[in-house]
Amino acid sequence: MEAHLGDQLVIESTATGAARRDGEIVGLHHEDGTPPYDVRWSDTDEVTLVFPGPDAHVRHLGGHHLTDERMSRTESTSPAGGGSGPVGRRVADERRRQGISRVEAARRARMSPDYLAYLEENSADPGLGTLVRLADALGTTVTSILGGGIDRPPGQGRALWHPRFRELSPEECRVLLSTHGVGRVAVSGSDGRPVVVPVNYEVVDEAIVFRTAPHTVATRAAETEVAFEVDRVDEAFSQGWSVLAVGRASVVTDPGAVRRLSQHAHTTPWAGGEREMWVSIRPASLTGRRIEPDDQRP
Repeated sequence: MEAHLGDQLVIESTATGAARRDGEIVGLHHEDGTPPYDVRWSDTDEVTLVFPGPDAHVRHLGGHHLTDERMSRTESTSPAGGGSGPVGRRVADERRRQGISRVEAARRARMSPDYLAYLEENSADPGLGTLVRLADALGTTVTSILGGGIDRPPGQGRALWHPRFRELSPEECRVLLSTHGVGRVAVSGSDGRPVVVPVNYEVVDEAIVFRTAPHTVATRAAETEVAFEVDRVDEAFSQGWSVLAVGRASVVTDPGAVRRLSQHAHTTPWAGGEREMWVSIRPASLTGRRIEPDDQRP
């Protein structure tokens, strides 16, 4: 007998063939998928350790058996979240953000790559055991995978027992800025007070560029010195970093440059609407800081 996480264990009557009990396999104790299994029973929602007897069989998910080669090819060509549900999409997005292949993520979570493909590409509702293993494999939390913290500001977890605060070099800051994402630009509002607005940004030839529309708050960045900040917080491990760029902003007016930026942008602005005015920030200074565990402490 061989099973994957998420498969169904069915115990049937040897006399009638009727199912007497079934449950989801939420834990494996051997990498090859052989018994015993941790099973969450559908009738009680309890999880028990099961050594299946002759009256038991595993019901596999069908139609999703891919080789590692096909898995990699499908992963690189299929759009994120095409037919997936919210859980699968969050898992796939977090995995891609960290640069983890589907095969590697499945190995860490002790599940079949076929089953992980099923979760990411379909509207699935995995059990708690599967969610815990996926969260552990991706270094996140079950709450994050379920989207439960979307309306809460980051950083509400406990601080590290022995944190270390480290300044980042300009090169480290450039790496963390990467090529695109969501950052915040600080400008002066119409009343002279500071205003901070989030924008979808790109990094092109070491310049930070973003799209906006005329007469929006973000356009006030043009032809002024501004601050641009991006950060990431790892709630699961109470770690994080921030990068601050300060420099003069200007509107991109060259038609060829505007066309190239529009064609190669990774995403359209999340705020929607017509936002075809590109603003470029050339950092005069680039600083950053990181909070991480102090490995030198006992």
